[in-house]
Amino acid sequence: MRRAGADTFAAFGLTGEPGTDAFWAAATSPVPLPDGDGWTTLFLRRGARAANIVFESWSAPVPMRRWGDTDCWYAEVSMPARLRVTYRFLVGDTAYADPLNPVGAGGDLSIAATPDAPAQPHWPPVDAADVLPLPRTRLRWTSERLGGRRTVRVHPVGGGGPVVLLLDGDDWLYLHPATAAFDSAFASGEAPAVTLVFLPTRDREAEFTCRPALWEAVRDELLPLVARSGVRAEPDRLVVAGQSLGGLSALYAALEFPESVSRVACQSASLWWTPDAADPADPLGGPVGGALAARLRARPDLSGLRIAFDVGEHETRMLPHCALVETLVEQAGATVRVSRSASDHDRAGWRQALLRDVAWALA
Repeated sequence: MRRAGADTFAAFGLTGEPGTDAFWAAATSPVPLPDGDGWTTLFLRRGARAANIVFESWSAPVPMRRWGDTDCWYAEVSMPARLRVTYRFLVGDTAYADPLNPVGAGGDLSIAATPDAPAQPHWPPVDAADVLPLPRTRLRWTSERLGGRRTVRVHPVGGGGPVVLLLDGDDWLYLHPATAAFDSAFASGEAPAVTLVFLPTRDREAEFTCRPALWEAVRDELLPLVARSGVRAEPDRLVVAGQSLGGLSALYAALEFPESVSRVACQSASLWWTPDAADPADPLGGPVGGALAARLRARPDLSGLRIAFDVGEHETRMLPHCALVETLVEQAGATVRVSRSASDHDRAGWRQALLRDVAWALA
C-alpha cells in the first residue's frame, strides 16, 4: 500500500478536495489502477466512524484510513489479476454494502472485480436497495425424512424443461438473481429451457456432508412434488448444482444415487471433507480429496455421469483437493469438464460458470 499524499486520489482520476460535496458528487468506488501483475484498487467510504473492508474468503479485513479530519475514509488494496470478490463495510457491529458501488449481492454485500476478470453479462447489477422478484410458483414441502417444512420456489426458464436443483437456493434467490440470469442466458441462446428449483438449506453441515437422508428426500418427496406443481418439469433429466459443501453433496449424490443424479455442476466443492476432520481449525489440512477421493479409489462405474467442475483459481489450498477428485472421477468413466473461475471461495466468482456448466451438463 502506498503512502498517502496530495496526489493519492488524483492518481485514480478523482478530482476535488476530499470530503467536500463536490468530491463526493463525482466519487466512485472501487477504482483500480494497474500495478505490475495485478491492481491497486482504491475503496472510498463517507462517514464519521472508522471502518474495515471485509472480503469474502480472499483477504483478511482491511482497515480504512481517514483523510485528515474529513468524512472521507479510504484504503488502497493490492489485488491480484483476475479476481471478482464480494465485500462489505463493517462499522462496529454494523455491516453494509458500498453506497458508491452499484454492483451488489443482497442488501449488505458489494462486488468488486478487477478489469481483467471475465465479464458476467447475464447477471444484472443489484443495488443494496433493490428487492429481487421471487418466482411465482411456491411449494410447501413437508418432509418426513428431513422433518419440518420448507418453502421451495420454482421458476420455468423458457417455458420449463429439465429440473435444475439449486442447492443453497436462498442465496440464488436473495443474493444473486439466478432467475434473471438464466432467463437472459436462454434469451441469448446460451442456455436451454429448464425448470429452476431453489432448495433452501436449514443446516448445511448436517444436510450436505455425505449423508443419504437429503437425497432420499429429494428423490422420494421433492421431485414428485415438483412434477405435480403445474410447471413443466422433467425430473428424469435432473441437474444438481452445488457450491462449497453443496458441491460436495452434489458429487456424493451422483456416487450414491446414480439412478436419480447423473448431471452435476460442482463448484468449489468442499472435497477436503472427511467425517472426522482432524483439525477443525484447519479443515483443509487433512487427506487430499477427503472422503470422496477414498470412495473414488474403488473405481465405481461412473460412465453415466456428466459432471462439470469449477473452482476459484485463487483458492490455492482448495485446488489440490479438487484436482485429485477431478482426475479420479474421469478415471472412473465420467464425462468431465474442468474450469477455473477468476475468484477465491466466492459465489460472485462462480456464478457465470453456473450458467455455462448447467448448459453443458444438458448438452
